[in-house]
Amino acid sequence: MSESIDELNIGAHFLDRLSSGEKTEIRGLGRQISVPQGEAVFTQGDPHQGIFIIERGQVRVFYTAPSGREITLAYWTPGHFIGGPEVSGGGSHIWSGIAIEDCDITLLPSATLQKLVTQMPTFALALIDGLVAKGKCYSSMAQMLGTRSVIERLAQYLLNLSELYGVVDGDAVVINRKVTHDQIAAMVGSTRQWVTMMLKRFQAKRIVSVEGSIIRIERPDLLEQILFKD
Repeated sequence: MSESIDELNIGAHFLDRLSSGEKTEIRGLGRQISVPQGEAVFTQGDPHQGIFIIERGQVRVFYTAPSGREITLAYWTPGHFIGGPEVSGGGSHIWSGIAIEDCDITLLPSATLQKLVTQMPTFALALIDGLVAKGKCYSSMAQMLGTRSVIERLAQYLLNLSELYGVVDGDAVVINRKVTHDQIAAMVGSTRQWVTMMLKRFQAKRIVSVEGSIIRIERPDLLEQILFKD
């Protein structure tokens, strides 16, 4: 969740500071793992063991409340690292990560990370870059949750999807990505039932149309009016 998609993927480039030789060295020090779609990369409450660099695939990171309700923090793509914030080890994961596609991942154990930080200054700076990007991401999400109503968050999320994955079809935009009502609910901080109800209301007002798992934004301008109604 973000009011802008401009910097959503900036953290995917946190290793760009490094030379090709340094990148090869880092991957050689890590452990290569494959995580099938639907399997956990790490689980809330488990001990930290390092960070995971996504080489291929996509991982959803989410928090599960004691009630069982989930809120999605982000969908991380190749180039990002996940498994923080305690990158140097110790403590427990405060959220979970699950592969939503088959993933190839480099695991950098905590002990290896500590050595790299002290022995390779460029890697230490790269890690800081990655942490800064994550801080901005979660700050943006906190701002959305704290200052936007749930219907505004839904409108913003649909607009973000249209910018990221939209295909123009006449005056409309087709979101070329399968997204379920459960996924939308976890992203905007609501329930699947509420999302289903609101999408039906949007359809009745001809703001969107839904065909199976395909969402078509018929009137992006009306979604923007929800955001900027004042």
